[in-house]
Amino acid sequence: MTVLVCNDTPDAIRGMLKRWFIEPKPNVFVGTLNTRTHGKVMSYILRHASSDFGVIAMTSMPNSQGFKIERFGPEGSSGKRIGSISGLDLVIEKWRDEEMFPF
Repeated sequence: MTVLVCNDTPDAIRGMLKRWFIEPKPNVFVGTLNTRTHGKVMSYILRHASSDFGVIAMTSMPNSQGFKIERFGPEGSSGKRIGSISGLDLVIEKWRDEEMFPF
C-alpha cells in the first residue's frame, strides 16, 4: 500500500497518478504498487514536477514500523521534517538541537 500526499499537483502528474491510485481527496493518492512500479512512478514525478511541487510518500515495508516515509520537494510552511533515528522514520515537529539531529 502506498499513500501519496501532494501539494499543487500539476494536471499531467495527477493524470499519471490516477492510472495506479485512487484519489479519495484532492492531492491524496492511495494504491498498491509493486517495487518496480513504485520506483518508476516516483522517478516520473521527480522528472516532471516543478520546483514548488512537494509529495510525502508512505509505503508499506517489511520493517518494524511496517512502512517507510519519503519526502520530495520543499518542506512547506509546516516546519515539520522527516527523520530517521535507529531505523525508525519519524515526523519531527520541533527542533531542539540541530547539531544532534542533522536530518
